[in-house]
Amino acid sequence: MVDTATDLLRRYGYQPIRLPVVEKTELFVRSIGEVTDIVEKEMYTFEDRNGDQLALRPEGTAGCVRAVVEHGLVGRGQMQKLYYVGPMFRRERPQKGRYRQFHQLGVEVFGVETADIDAELIALSARLWRALGLDGLTLEINTLGNLHARARYRQVLVDYFRANYDVLDEDSKRRLETNPLRILDSKNAQMRALIEAAPKLMDFLDEADREHFDAVLGYLDTLGIAYEINPNLVRGLDYYNRTVFEWTTTALGAQGTVCAGGRYDGLVAQIGGKPTPAVGFAMGIERLMALVLDQKLLPYRSQADVYLVAVGEAAQRPAFALAEQLREALPTLKVQLNTGGGSFKSQFKKADKSGAAYALILGEEEVARRQVGVKPLRGQGAQEQVSWDELAEHLQGLLCCYL
Repeated sequence: MVDTATDLLRRYGYQPIRLPVVEKTELFVRSIGEVTDIVEKEMYTFEDRNGDQLALRPEGTAGCVRAVVEHGLVGRGQMQKLYYVGPMFRRERPQKGRYRQFHQLGVEVFGVETADIDAELIALSARLWRALGLDGLTLEINTLGNLHARARYRQVLVDYFRANYDVLDEDSKRRLETNPLRILDSKNAQMRALIEAAPKLMDFLDEADREHFDAVLGYLDTLGIAYEINPNLVRGLDYYNRTVFEWTTTALGAQGTVCAGGRYDGLVAQIGGKPTPAVGFAMGIERLMALVLDQKLLPYRSQADVYLVAVGEAAQRPAFALAEQLREALPTLKVQLNTGGGSFKSQFKKADKSGAAYALILGEEEVARRQVGVKPLRGQGAQEQVSWDELAEHLQGLLCCYL
Protein backbone atom coordinates (compact mmCIF):
# COMPACT_ATOMS: atom_id res chain seq x y z
CA MET A 1 0.00 0.00 0.00
CA VAL A 2 2.79 2.43 0.92
CA ASP A 3 4.70 1.32 -2.19
CA THR A 4 1.66 2.17 -4.31
CA ALA A 5 1.51 5.63 -2.75
CA THR A 6 5.22 6.40 -3.10
CA ASP A 7 5.29 5.14 -6.70
CA LEU A 8 2.42 7.51 -7.47
CA LEU A 9 4.15 10.42 -5.74
CA ARG A 10 7.31 9.91 -7.79
CA ARG A 11 5.21 9.99 -10.96
CA TYR A 12 3.93 13.40 -9.85
CA GLY A 13 7.49 14.65 -9.34
CA TYR A 14 7.75 14.36 -5.55
CA GLN A 15 11.01 13.37 -3.87
CA PRO A 16 11.57 11.62 -0.52
CA ILE A 17 12.97 13.41 2.53
CA ARG A 18 14.00 11.69 5.77
CA LEU A 19 13.22 13.52 8.99
CA PRO A 20 14.25 12.92 12.63
CA VAL A 21 11.80 11.43 15.11
CA VAL A 22 13.02 13.76 17.89
CA GLU A 23 12.77 17.55 17.58
CA LYS A 24 12.97 20.46 20.00
CA THR A 25 9.67 20.89 21.84
CA GLU A 26 9.65 24.59 20.97
CA LEU A 27 9.30 23.76 17.28
CA PHE A 28 5.85 22.24 17.83
CA VAL A 29 4.77 24.90 20.33
CA ARG A 30 5.57 27.62 17.77
CA SER A 31 4.08 25.86 14.75
CA ILE A 32 1.14 23.74 15.91
CA GLY A 33 0.03 26.26 18.54
CA GLU A 34 0.54 26.48 22.29
CA VAL A 35 -3.15 26.03 23.09
CA THR A 36 -3.86 23.12 20.75
CA ASP A 37 -4.75 19.70 22.15
CA ILE A 38 -1.57 18.20 20.71
CA VAL A 39 0.75 20.60 22.54
CA GLU A 40 -1.30 20.87 25.73
CA LYS A 41 -2.07 17.19 26.29
CA GLU A 42 -0.68 14.80 23.69
CA MET A 43 3.06 15.36 23.15
CA TYR A 44 5.71 13.09 24.60
CA THR A 45 8.34 15.52 25.89
CA PHE A 46 11.54 15.06 27.89
CA GLU A 47 14.69 16.89 28.95
CA ASP A 48 18.05 15.60 27.75
CA ARG A 49 21.37 15.74 29.63
CA ASN A 50 22.09 19.22 28.30
CA GLY A 51 18.80 20.55 29.62
CA ASP A 52 17.22 20.83 26.16
CA GLN A 53 13.48 20.22 25.97
CA LEU A 54 12.81 17.62 23.28
CA ALA A 55 9.72 15.87 21.93
CA LEU A 56 8.81 12.82 19.92
CA ARG A 57 7.24 14.27 16.78
CA PRO A 58 3.42 14.30 16.92
CA GLU A 59 3.16 15.21 13.22
CA GLY A 60 5.49 15.70 10.26
CA THR A 61 4.90 19.12 8.72
CA ALA A 62 6.71 21.19 11.36
CA GLY A 63 9.82 19.00 11.17
CA CYS A 64 9.79 19.10 7.38
CA VAL A 65 9.57 22.90 7.39
CA ARG A 66 12.40 23.11 9.94
CA ALA A 67 14.55 20.83 7.75
CA VAL A 68 14.04 22.74 4.50
CA VAL A 69 14.71 26.07 6.23
CA GLU A 70 17.80 24.79 8.04
CA HIS A 71 19.30 23.29 4.88
CA GLY A 72 18.45 26.17 2.55
CA LEU A 73 15.99 24.23 0.39
CA VAL A 74 13.48 27.10 0.24
CA GLY A 75 13.51 30.86 0.12
CA ARG A 76 15.24 31.50 -3.20
CA GLY A 77 12.18 31.15 -5.39
CA GLN A 78 12.64 27.44 -5.97
CA MET A 79 9.83 24.89 -5.71
CA GLN A 80 10.22 21.79 -3.55
CA LYS A 81 7.86 18.79 -3.77
CA LEU A 82 8.63 16.36 -0.94
CA TYR A 83 7.16 13.34 0.82
CA TYR A 84 8.03 11.32 3.92
CA VAL A 85 6.81 8.19 5.67
CA GLY A 86 7.36 7.36 9.31
CA PRO A 87 6.11 6.99 12.89
CA MET A 88 4.45 9.78 14.87
CA PHE A 89 3.67 9.80 18.60
CA ARG A 90 0.77 11.21 20.61
CA ARG A 91 -0.27 10.50 24.18
CA GLU A 92 -3.88 9.56 23.46
CA ARG A 93 -6.26 6.95 24.77
CA PRO A 94 -5.63 3.96 22.49
CA GLN A 95 -8.71 2.89 20.54
CA LYS A 96 -9.60 1.72 17.06
CA GLY A 97 -7.93 4.05 14.58
CA ARG A 98 -6.08 6.03 17.27
CA TYR A 99 -2.75 4.86 18.66
CA ARG A 100 0.10 6.32 20.69
CA GLN A 101 2.53 5.36 17.95
CA PHE A 102 1.11 5.57 14.45
CA HIS A 103 2.46 6.09 10.95
CA GLN A 104 1.86 8.86 8.46
CA LEU A 105 2.61 9.48 4.83
CA GLY A 106 3.12 13.22 4.49
CA VAL A 107 3.35 15.33 1.32
CA GLU A 108 4.57 18.94 1.29
CA VAL A 109 5.00 21.52 -1.51
CA PHE A 110 6.99 24.73 -0.99
CA GLY A 111 7.19 27.78 -3.23
CA VAL A 112 3.83 27.70 -5.05
CA GLU A 113 1.05 30.07 -3.99
CA THR A 114 -1.47 29.44 -6.77
CA ALA A 115 -4.58 27.29 -6.44
CA ASP A 116 -3.45 24.72 -8.98
CA ILE A 117 -1.06 23.05 -6.52
CA ASP A 118 -3.84 22.77 -3.90
CA ALA A 119 -5.91 20.99 -6.54
CA GLU A 120 -2.99 18.78 -7.58
CA LEU A 121 -2.62 17.45 -4.04
CA ILE A 122 -6.31 16.64 -3.85
CA ALA A 123 -6.23 15.03 -7.31
CA LEU A 124 -3.18 13.00 -6.29
CA SER A 125 -4.94 11.66 -3.20
CA ALA A 126 -8.06 10.86 -5.24
CA ARG A 127 -5.91 8.93 -7.71
CA LEU A 128 -4.39 6.97 -4.82
CA TRP A 129 -7.86 5.90 -3.64
CA ARG A 130 -8.57 4.63 -7.15
CA ALA A 131 -5.23 2.82 -7.31
CA LEU A 132 -6.05 1.05 -4.04
CA GLY A 133 -9.60 0.28 -5.19
CA LEU A 134 -11.13 2.28 -2.34
CA ASP A 135 -14.59 3.79 -2.51
CA GLY A 136 -16.92 5.50 -0.07
CA LEU A 137 -14.49 8.35 0.73
CA THR A 138 -15.91 11.88 0.93
CA LEU A 139 -13.87 15.01 0.25
CA GLU A 140 -14.74 17.85 2.64
CA ILE A 141 -13.19 21.22 1.86
CA ASN A 142 -13.20 24.73 3.29
CA THR A 143 -11.14 27.91 3.30
CA LEU A 144 -9.81 29.62 6.43
CA GLY A 145 -8.85 32.81 4.62
CA ASN A 146 -5.93 34.88 5.89
CA LEU A 147 -4.90 35.77 9.43
CA HIS A 148 -6.62 39.18 9.36
CA ALA A 149 -9.95 37.74 8.20
CA ARG A 150 -9.69 35.00 10.80
CA ALA A 151 -9.01 37.52 13.57
CA ARG A 152 -12.16 39.47 12.66
CA TYR A 153 -14.15 36.26 12.51
CA ARG A 154 -12.72 35.03 15.80
CA GLN A 155 -14.12 37.99 17.72
CA VAL A 156 -17.59 37.62 16.17
CA LEU A 157 -17.53 33.89 16.93
CA VAL A 158 -16.51 34.48 20.55
CA ASP A 159 -19.37 36.96 20.98
CA TYR A 160 -21.81 34.41 19.53
CA PHE A 161 -20.72 31.58 21.79
CA ARG A 162 -20.60 33.83 24.85
CA ALA A 163 -24.23 34.71 24.19
CA ASN A 164 -24.98 30.97 24.21
CA TYR A 165 -22.54 30.06 26.99
CA ASP A 166 -24.98 27.84 28.89
CA VAL A 167 -25.33 25.53 25.87
CA LEU A 168 -21.58 24.89 25.59
CA ASP A 169 -20.08 21.69 26.97
CA GLU A 170 -17.06 21.87 29.27
CA ASP A 171 -14.55 21.26 26.50
CA SER A 172 -16.04 24.05 24.38
CA LYS A 173 -16.04 26.45 27.34
CA ARG A 174 -12.31 25.84 27.70
CA ARG A 175 -11.74 26.31 23.98
CA LEU A 176 -13.71 29.55 24.02
CA GLU A 177 -10.85 31.09 26.00
CA THR A 178 -8.00 29.49 24.04
CA ASN A 179 -8.98 28.43 20.50
CA PRO A 180 -12.64 29.25 19.77
CA LEU A 181 -12.54 28.06 16.14
CA ARG A 182 -12.02 24.52 17.44
CA ILE A 183 -15.53 24.60 18.91
CA LEU A 184 -16.79 24.30 15.33
CA ASP A 185 -15.10 20.89 15.19
CA SER A 186 -16.93 19.55 18.25
CA LYS A 187 -18.30 16.02 17.94
CA ASN A 188 -20.92 16.64 20.64
CA ALA A 189 -24.27 15.96 18.96
CA GLN A 190 -26.09 18.18 21.49
CA MET A 191 -24.20 21.19 20.17
CA ARG A 192 -24.76 20.60 16.47
CA ALA A 193 -27.68 23.02 16.15
CA LEU A 194 -25.72 25.77 17.92
CA ILE A 195 -22.69 25.22 15.69
CA GLU A 196 -24.74 25.12 12.49
CA ALA A 197 -26.28 28.50 13.37
CA ALA A 198 -22.90 30.10 14.13
CA PRO A 199 -21.48 32.89 11.93
CA LYS A 200 -19.59 31.58 8.89
CA LEU A 201 -15.95 32.37 8.20
CA MET A 202 -16.78 32.53 4.49
CA ASP A 203 -18.57 35.84 5.14
CA PHE A 204 -15.33 37.43 6.40
CA LEU A 205 -13.04 36.51 3.50
CA ASP A 206 -11.41 39.17 1.37
CA GLU A 207 -11.62 39.06 -2.43
CA ALA A 208 -8.23 37.38 -2.95
CA ASP A 209 -9.10 34.52 -0.59
CA ARG A 210 -12.47 34.01 -2.26
CA GLU A 211 -10.85 33.92 -5.69
CA HIS A 212 -8.27 31.40 -4.50
CA PHE A 213 -10.94 29.10 -3.07
CA ASP A 214 -13.13 29.42 -6.16
CA ALA A 215 -10.11 28.53 -8.31
CA VAL A 216 -9.46 25.37 -6.28
CA LEU A 217 -13.09 24.32 -6.65
CA GLY A 218 -12.94 25.10 -10.36
CA TYR A 219 -10.02 22.71 -10.84
CA LEU A 220 -11.86 20.00 -8.90
CA ASP A 221 -14.95 20.53 -11.06
CA THR A 222 -12.81 20.22 -14.20
CA LEU A 223 -11.35 16.94 -12.93
CA GLY A 224 -14.74 15.58 -11.90
CA ILE A 225 -13.74 15.25 -8.24
CA ALA A 226 -16.82 15.49 -6.05
CA TYR A 227 -16.59 17.55 -2.85
CA GLU A 228 -18.66 18.94 -0.01
CA ILE A 229 -17.99 22.45 1.28
CA ASN A 230 -17.91 22.18 5.07
CA PRO A 231 -17.84 25.69 6.61
CA ASN A 232 -17.07 24.18 10.03
CA LEU A 233 -13.92 22.38 8.87
CA VAL A 234 -11.11 24.24 10.67
CA ARG A 235 -8.40 21.57 11.31
CA GLY A 236 -6.72 21.19 14.70
CA LEU A 237 -3.41 22.91 13.93
CA ASP A 238 -2.92 26.67 14.12
CA TYR A 239 -0.65 27.02 11.09
CA TYR A 240 -3.32 26.51 8.41
CA ASN A 241 -4.68 29.28 6.19
CA ARG A 242 -6.82 29.36 3.05
CA THR A 243 -7.54 25.84 1.70
CA VAL A 244 -8.14 23.02 4.18
CA PHE A 245 -9.54 19.60 3.30
CA GLU A 246 -10.22 16.13 4.68
CA TRP A 247 -11.04 12.78 3.14
CA THR A 248 -13.48 11.00 5.46
CA THR A 249 -15.26 7.67 5.67
CA THR A 250 -18.13 6.32 7.75
CA ALA A 251 -16.59 2.82 7.77
CA LEU A 252 -14.18 3.50 10.65
CA GLY A 253 -16.58 4.91 13.22
CA ALA A 254 -15.49 8.00 15.16
CA GLN A 255 -11.99 8.01 13.64
CA GLY A 256 -13.26 8.67 10.14
CA THR A 257 -10.58 11.05 8.80
CA VAL A 258 -8.19 9.12 6.57
CA CYS A 259 -6.31 12.02 4.97
CA ALA A 260 -6.20 15.73 5.78
CA GLY A 261 -4.24 18.80 4.82
CA GLY A 262 -4.23 22.35 3.64
CA ARG A 263 -2.22 25.48 3.02
CA TYR A 264 0.21 26.97 5.57
CA ASP A 265 1.73 30.00 3.86
CA GLY A 266 3.05 31.61 7.06
CA LEU A 267 4.80 28.65 8.67
CA VAL A 268 8.17 28.85 6.89
CA ALA A 269 8.66 32.47 7.99
CA GLN A 270 7.37 31.63 11.47
CA ILE A 271 10.08 28.98 11.86
CA GLY A 272 12.82 31.32 10.67
CA GLY A 273 12.88 31.11 6.88
CA LYS A 274 11.99 33.62 4.22
CA PRO A 275 8.24 34.00 3.51
CA THR A 276 7.36 30.97 1.39
CA PRO A 277 3.93 29.67 0.38
CA ALA A 278 3.36 26.03 1.25
CA VAL A 279 0.66 23.36 1.17
CA GLY A 280 0.51 19.69 2.07
CA PHE A 281 -1.40 16.75 3.47
CA ALA A 282 -0.87 13.68 5.63
CA MET A 283 -2.64 10.35 5.66
CA GLY A 284 -2.77 7.85 8.50
CA ILE A 285 -1.34 4.52 7.38
CA GLU A 286 -3.13 2.48 10.07
CA ARG A 287 -6.51 4.04 9.26
CA LEU A 288 -5.94 3.57 5.55
CA MET A 289 -4.99 -0.06 6.15
CA ALA A 290 -8.12 -0.56 8.26
CA LEU A 291 -10.20 0.78 5.38
CA VAL A 292 -8.43 -1.47 2.87
CA LEU A 293 -9.09 -4.48 5.11
CA ASP A 294 -12.70 -3.40 5.68
CA GLN A 295 -13.27 -3.38 1.92
CA LYS A 296 -11.31 -6.64 1.51
CA LEU A 297 -8.92 -5.00 -0.94
CA LEU A 298 -5.57 -6.16 0.44
CA PRO A 299 -3.75 -7.79 -2.49
CA TYR A 300 -1.93 -11.07 -2.13
CA ARG A 301 1.80 -10.37 -1.95
CA SER A 302 4.00 -13.36 -2.75
CA GLN A 303 7.38 -13.81 -1.10
CA ALA A 304 8.96 -14.67 -4.45
CA ASP A 305 8.45 -14.68 -8.20
CA VAL A 306 10.64 -17.77 -8.62
CA TYR A 307 11.83 -20.34 -6.07
CA LEU A 308 15.11 -22.13 -6.77
CA VAL A 309 15.10 -25.80 -5.69
CA ALA A 310 18.55 -27.42 -5.41
CA VAL A 311 18.54 -31.26 -5.34
CA GLY A 312 21.71 -33.08 -4.33
CA GLU A 313 25.09 -31.94 -3.04
CA ALA A 314 26.46 -31.18 -6.50
CA ALA A 315 23.66 -28.64 -7.13
CA GLN A 316 24.11 -26.51 -4.00
CA ARG A 317 26.89 -24.15 -5.11
CA PRO A 318 25.70 -23.84 -8.73
CA ALA A 319 22.22 -22.97 -7.40
CA PHE A 320 23.70 -20.25 -5.23
CA ALA A 321 25.59 -18.80 -8.20
CA LEU A 322 22.55 -19.06 -10.47
CA ALA A 323 20.38 -17.16 -7.97
CA GLU A 324 22.91 -14.32 -7.87
CA GLN A 325 23.13 -14.34 -11.66
CA LEU A 326 19.36 -13.86 -11.91
CA ARG A 327 19.35 -11.06 -9.33
CA GLU A 328 22.06 -9.28 -11.29
CA ALA A 329 20.30 -9.66 -14.64
CA LEU A 330 16.77 -8.93 -13.38
CA PRO A 331 16.98 -6.54 -10.39
CA THR A 332 13.20 -6.43 -9.85
CA LEU A 333 12.80 -10.23 -9.91
CA LYS A 334 12.10 -11.71 -6.47
CA VAL A 335 14.31 -14.80 -6.33
CA GLN A 336 14.12 -17.08 -3.31
CA LEU A 337 16.83 -19.74 -3.00
CA ASN A 338 16.08 -22.77 -0.88
CA THR A 339 18.37 -22.80 2.15
CA GLY A 340 18.71 -25.31 4.95
CA GLY A 341 18.65 -28.38 2.70
CA GLY A 342 15.73 -30.79 2.60
CA SER A 343 14.34 -33.42 0.27
CA PHE A 344 12.98 -32.55 -3.17
CA LYS A 345 9.44 -32.98 -1.83
CA SER A 346 9.97 -30.67 1.15
CA GLN A 347 11.67 -28.04 -1.02
CA PHE A 348 8.82 -28.16 -3.52
CA LYS A 349 6.31 -27.63 -0.71
CA LYS A 350 8.24 -24.55 0.38
CA ALA A 351 8.30 -23.33 -3.22
CA ASP A 352 4.52 -23.60 -3.45
CA LYS A 353 4.03 -21.96 -0.05
CA SER A 354 6.22 -19.00 -1.05
CA GLY A 355 3.64 -17.93 -3.61
CA ALA A 356 6.16 -18.06 -6.44
CA ALA A 357 4.83 -18.39 -9.96
CA TYR A 358 7.61 -20.79 -11.00
CA ALA A 359 9.93 -23.30 -9.39
CA LEU A 360 13.44 -23.49 -10.82
CA ILE A 361 14.71 -27.06 -10.40
CA LEU A 362 18.43 -27.71 -10.36
CA GLY A 363 19.66 -31.27 -9.86
CA GLU A 364 22.89 -33.06 -10.70
CA GLU A 365 21.74 -33.80 -14.28
CA GLU A 366 20.78 -30.16 -14.85
CA VAL A 367 24.17 -29.03 -13.53
CA ALA A 368 25.96 -31.38 -15.94
CA ARG A 369 23.92 -29.99 -18.87
CA ARG A 370 24.01 -26.37 -17.61
CA GLN A 371 20.23 -26.31 -17.67
CA VAL A 372 17.45 -25.68 -15.17
CA GLY A 373 13.91 -26.99 -15.01
CA VAL A 374 11.27 -24.24 -15.08
CA LYS A 375 8.06 -25.63 -13.58
CA PRO A 376 4.86 -23.54 -13.36
CA LEU A 377 3.32 -23.60 -9.88
CA ARG A 378 0.02 -21.89 -10.72
CA GLY A 379 -1.21 -24.03 -13.62
CA GLN A 380 0.46 -22.10 -16.45
CA GLY A 381 1.62 -25.11 -18.50
CA ALA A 382 4.23 -27.86 -18.58
CA GLN A 383 7.79 -27.91 -17.22
CA GLU A 384 10.54 -26.74 -19.58
CA GLN A 385 14.31 -27.18 -19.62
CA VAL A 386 16.16 -23.90 -20.19
CA SER A 387 19.90 -23.23 -20.45
CA TRP A 388 21.51 -21.10 -17.77
CA ASP A 389 22.56 -18.48 -20.31
CA GLU A 390 18.99 -18.04 -21.59
CA LEU A 391 17.23 -18.29 -18.22
CA ALA A 392 17.01 -14.56 -17.43
CA GLU A 393 15.54 -13.71 -20.83
CA HIS A 394 13.14 -16.66 -20.61
CA LEU A 395 11.86 -15.61 -17.17
CA GLN A 396 11.51 -12.01 -18.31
CA GLY A 397 9.17 -13.21 -21.04
CA LEU A 398 7.16 -15.39 -18.66
CA LEU A 399 6.87 -12.72 -15.97
CA CYS A 400 6.70 -9.60 -18.15
CA CYS A 401 3.57 -8.40 -16.37
CA TYR A 402 5.29 -8.49 -12.97
CA LEU A 403 8.80 -7.14 -13.67
